[in-house]
This record gives sequence, structure tokens and C-alpha cells, in this order.
Amino acid sequence: MTERKKVAFYTLGCKLNFSETSTIARNFTEEGFDRVDFEEVADIYVINTCSVTENADKQFKQVVRKAMKLNDKAFVAAVGCYAQLKPEELANVDGVDLVLGATEKFKITDYINDLSKNDMGEVHSCEISEADFYVGSYSIGDRTRAFLKVQDGCDYKCTYCTIPLARGISRSDALENVLKNAKEISQQNIKEIVLTGVNIGDYGKGEFGNKKHEHTFLELVEELDKVEGIERLRISSIEPNLLKNETIEFVSKSRTFVPHFHIPLQSGSNEILKLMKRRYLREVYTERVNKIREVMPHACIGVDVIVGFPGETDDHFLETYHFLNDLDISYLHVFTYSERDNTEAATMPGVVSAAVRAKRSKMLRGLSVKKRRAFYESQLGSDRIVLFESENKEGYIHGFTENYVKVKTPWNPELVNTLHPINLTKIDEDGSVRMEFLNATITT
Repeated sequence: MTERKKVAFYTLGCKLNFSETSTIARNFTEEGFDRVDFEEVADIYVINTCSVTENADKQFKQVVRKAMKLNDKAFVAAVGCYAQLKPEELANVDGVDLVLGATEKFKITDYINDLSKNDMGEVHSCEISEADFYVGSYSIGDRTRAFLKVQDGCDYKCTYCTIPLARGISRSDALENVLKNAKEISQQNIKEIVLTGVNIGDYGKGEFGNKKHEHTFLELVEELDKVEGIERLRISSIEPNLLKNETIEFVSKSRTFVPHFHIPLQSGSNEILKLMKRRYLREVYTERVNKIREVMPHACIGVDVIVGFPGETDDHFLETYHFLNDLDISYLHVFTYSERDNTEAATMPGVVSAAVRAKRSKMLRGLSVKKRRAFYESQLGSDRIVLFESENKEGYIHGFTENYVKVKTPWNPELVNTLHPINLTKIDEDGSVRMEFLNATITT
């Protein structure tokens, strides 16, 4: 009897990558492979790459070295965005045997026949114009929540972004298939689903291979809200110009959608937003935040922001800082601008020095700490429902409320992946919130 080969996976980057890694892993299992943790010795290591920042590129090489230390005879495959954008560069990394682009990654088992090491990585990468079909994905079995992919690709032309080059045109999963996947997830005792994609507010475009919208994002949200067995649905990052008031209103009354929005801003300066070719101005962003606060005062609102974009002067940055300081938001994800090949921004004048980029990033990260603290303080004394995670961190179990407040309580394995009504009592030294259980237990 032939011994079953072992395969391990490592994911760099976004929630969308996690959903696709999980789907690729299930394909391996169906083909007779045993999945093991990346820390273990495996016959094949699959690395799902990201190329949003320069740091993600460096991380890839570190992960390859880690795999080679575990088993220097293992077969290493690279898939994902970096693999599509710079396949030859990845193929030249010592230890890499196979590089698959945007359309090939979902057929990876077709390419793995001979597991012997190659002197140089073999490349199978399409022209990105050929990435015009949709492959549905969702993560399962890895966490207490699942990432459900509903959309892929992007038709926007933001001047700093390589994602359209790495993932192709905007296209969507059929509504029927999204609902089918959501039902499959709900049957796995997973309590929360996070909707993910490159530009999920564009949902419905390319749903059946054409450019027009068959359905809207609001229709998707309305139909998912009806799926039985799902306790929570969470919208991941959504563009401010695509987050309509009707969607905000619906979420405020929804059975399952939680009051948590993550809305990319990128800059609080209209001048910089125009250079970035974003499809809104800061006034639109303010309107969205105000609308959320009007119907969901307790909602959590996260913001993406980029510092050090070409042409960003001290005045532009301070405009962003003060705009965010005055805005009723809950936390920031701060990205330091890094030049990416084949983007318009990479050739723009007004390059900001690395030292200034680092200083501005530090200032906004400090503002994020302040904003999160203020948001948590505003929630103290309120009753919420927490979903507990699976990790024991120094004797504590952590979880998140529906509005994304991170809570902690002494470790109890019986709490893993369960929902409980709680009262938020005080903020701990590590920034998480202490809690007290209320009498009734929602799910055990």
C-alpha cells in the first residue's frame, strides 16, 4: 500500500487568500493527500503569496527557508498574487519547485506528478486577461469563523495597487452558489461567516460571465440574512462609494449581519485621493460614517489608510490626521506606502523619504490606539454577545463581540466556538475588555 503524501499550507496576506488556501487544501484531501500543519515535516509545502507590500515579498522567502529547514527534500509550490505578478522571480528563489498563476492555482494537483526537487522552479502563469472565470472558495476547519469568497478581481485603477494585475477583472460568484456555500459552512458548526473578495461592494458584476450586474451587493446581503443556521455574518472591507445607505439601513435591522464595517479611506486629503484615483472624496466618507452612527451608534468602524504616498506633503498628512481624529471611527489599519512595479504611482514625483513615511505611520498607529481605547470605553457597561476563539493565551480565552470589541476571561475549553451574552466591565492592561457572563447561555 502506497504511503499517503503529506501537504502543508502557509497563507500570506488577506482573508481572500485564506479562503482560497482552504479550498485548495480540500482539493488535495480529495486527491488522497494528508494535510498537516506547516510546522510539521511534509512532502509538499504550498505557499499562497501576497504582493500588496514589499514586506510580503520578503516574508515569502522566509517561509520558503522555513519549509526547507523542516524538510530539504520537500516539494515547494508558490501560488497567489506574487506568483502571478513575478513568477520568474519566485521561480529563482532557492527551494521553490513550482509557481502557479491566477488561473492555475486551483488546478495545482494536476501539476504535481513528480515530487522530485527542481534546479529551478517550473512556471505556469497565464496572461492576467485570461483570469476571467470565477472559482468559489471558503475557509473552513481553521477557525471559529469562515471566510466566504463572493467576488474576485477589480476594475478600479488605483494608482498604487497591483491587485488588478494579479487577479484580473471584477467578477462575482453566482448568488445561488454563494448561498449554497453559506449553507455548507453553517452545517459545520461554524458560528460566523465573513464575506470577502477584492472589491465586494462590486458584487454582481460578471456573475454569469458578463459585465452587467445580475444582482447587487444589497441583494446578496438580503439573501444571506435568510440562511438558516448562521449566527453571524460580517462584511469585510467595502469601498465607501459602494456602501450604500440602503445596505447600512438593512444591516441595522438584520437578523445576522453584525454592526461592524471596515471602510478603506487611504487619505483624508482630497488632493491625494485624486492622485490615488480613488472614486470618492472625503466628504462621501464622512457621510457614510455619519449614516452608520445615525442608525447604529454602537457600531465598530475600521479604516484603512496609506501614509507616504508620492506628493503627500506635511500639510496633506496633517489634513489626514485631523480628519481621522475628528471622525467617529473605532480603529485604523495603517499601511506605509511602498512602490510596486507597473503601477502609476511608482513613477510619480514627490517621493516621500522612508524616515518620513515611518514617522507618519507611527503617528497614525498612535491615533489608532487612542481611537480603539475611546471606542472600548464607550462600550463599557453595555450588554453584548461574544463568540469565543480557540486559543489559550496565557491562561485566558479571548473572543469578539458582535461589534468587534475584544474580550477576555479565564481559559475554559468548553467556551471555544460558543456564543454567550455578557456585560463589558473594564479595560485590561493588554487593551482587551474584561466581562461578566449574563445568566442565559445562547449556544453551548
